[in-house]
Amino acid sequence: MSDQISLSLESRDVLGKQVKQLRNDGKVPAVIHDHGKDSIIVMAPYMEMYKVYKQAGKHHPVNLSVGNKKYLALIKDATFEPRKNNLRHVVFNAIKQDQKVETEVPVRLEGDIPAERASLMVLTHLETIEVEGLPKDLVDEVVVDATKLAEVGDKLTVADITIPSQLTLLTDPETTIATVEMPRDQVAEANAAAAEMAEQDAGETAEEATAPSEEGTEEAEKSEA
Repeated sequence: MSDQISLSLESRDVLGKQVKQLRNDGKVPAVIHDHGKDSIIVMAPYMEMYKVYKQAGKHHPVNLSVGNKKYLALIKDATFEPRKNNLRHVVFNAIKQDQKVETEVPVRLEGDIPAERASLMVLTHLETIEVEGLPKDLVDEVVVDATKLAEVGDKLTVADITIPSQLTLLTDPETTIATVEMPRDQVAEANAAAAEMAEQDAGETAEEATAPSEEGTEEAEKSEA
């Protein structure tokens, strides 16, 4: 786990339609869920909240302060404005240092990928995995050896990831992370070449079917004689 991340939040009374004005004023509304207790309605300046979201994601504990109260939390959810991709709302879940939590950890492909050097296409199907562990044991990312991706059809699955022993993997090990495919333009060229070859074969077959046999030709020559 990297350095601690902290954020100071302000309590807010603004709810419902009035939240729009709050956002216009440069604040991001948020809520802290605390183990079945009443939710804590809060807010923070946009840039501070956005910076913490980018640093913490959904896997790094955040030290929150609201007045004189302190909370350790994970970001459970974050919503964005579709057109401008501005952060609109954040949901924090309070956690305890001595209790395991379930969270998402980013997956990063590591190493020089032979398939890319061969101008093949590497498609990523999974960007995070779910793990369970104590807050102190959570990691910022897991890496998977991508040097195995060399030919069309090669793939990486969650089973190829080695996670720290103190964490429990929750994602199905058979889940695909990345696959190697032929680029669309190469597929089109291969299909066109295959179609052309099929046409040529069909033409040659037709010619063979209509051409007189050698025996038939000899008989015709005898009858003419």
